[in-house]
Amino acid sequence: MVRDFNLFTSPGMLPTANGDPHAAVACVHAGPPIFYSTSNTRDGRGTWVITRASDQRRVLQDTETFSSHRSIFASVLGESWPMIPLELDPPFHGVFRSLLNPLLSPERVMALEPAVRERAIKLIDRIAASGTSCDIMKDFAVPFAVNIFLRFIGLSDDGLETFVGWARDLLHGDKEQRPPAARTIVAFIDELATERRKEPVDDFMTFIVKAKVEGRLLSDEEVRGIGVLVFVAGLDTVSAAICFDLAHLARNPKDQELLRSEPDRIAVAAEEFLRAYSTIQMIRVATKDVDFKGAPIRKGDYVSCATMIANRDPAEFEYPNEIDLAREDNRHAAFGYGPHRCLGSHLARREIVIGLEEWLARIPAFRIKTGTEPITFGGHVFGIENLILDWS
Repeated sequence: MVRDFNLFTSPGMLPTANGDPHAAVACVHAGPPIFYSTSNTRDGRGTWVITRASDQRRVLQDTETFSSHRSIFASVLGESWPMIPLELDPPFHGVFRSLLNPLLSPERVMALEPAVRERAIKLIDRIAASGTSCDIMKDFAVPFAVNIFLRFIGLSDDGLETFVGWARDLLHGDKEQRPPAARTIVAFIDELATERRKEPVDDFMTFIVKAKVEGRLLSDEEVRGIGVLVFVAGLDTVSAAICFDLAHLARNPKDQELLRSEPDRIAVAAEEFLRAYSTIQMIRVATKDVDFKGAPIRKGDYVSCATMIANRDPAEFEYPNEIDLAREDNRHAAFGYGPHRCLGSHLARREIVIGLEEWLARIPAFRIKTGTEPITFGGHVFGIENLILDWS
């Protein structure tokens, strides 16, 4: 049951020009529904790899057997505090989830939409006025997605590049880069919380330091756990999703023209992009010995539920490696499943749809610039860089 596969170094996972890591991971579906990878995390630990979408849902729903408490972030520092609510199991997870849900509800996202659209238009108009090509990640996706996140948490754009650098070192850096980035982020969140306690304003961090659960204020560690999660989650995934989507449209002019001529299709197309180009691997830890479909999972074993694998499952999706912008009943796993389903999914969806809507409305037919090659890579979070689009 051991296979030579991992999301960091298997074929197509290392930084590759014009690569397709999502298609590369689909190779696992030719094998068993569950197998063991001897090295499938940043720190080189092995994991059981769940390849079928239905089995991933079973794991993610069973919080008694498969805990989410890994201290992914804190472990870089040799600490064990959880990111909240991601790394809390029920019943404590539900307490904090109920506290945070209203901040990212569909109604709250709807209220944010004018600001999101205004930001997209401002950036795209600036790009269009400055020439006929751009680096999508640097010029649009990052300043768009990160600005929305910063506005939500209550910060200005002044530190945008610095924050993105911290996130890049943490999520994609080597073992020398990650601990300093983690320490810097923790210190920043702690300092911001201290400032908001002294001088509250109308923002996310003020809400957290004033909030109560079960009749008490949150501890410093709980405030840190929430702040770090929101900080890390808001800086990388949406911008990567937008880049993968625009790379697809640049390579597929028929799909690009379809969405350009029928913009009402963009919301449905965005769901297919989320399925086909999802970016996150979720890890659970076995709380006890269990036989899972013949796999002898032992207490303490890591179990990988990679969204990009579930979303290419032929038992779940017809022609899973084809991108069908009209695909219906698209029950993808891009935002996870079960009680820990992504808290920010409503906002992420609207950011992606609005970004695509405004880009297609303002930029003429585009392609990947001749002489350039986008670089893709796998890992705990899949990514794409050096995507230079041209519309000359």
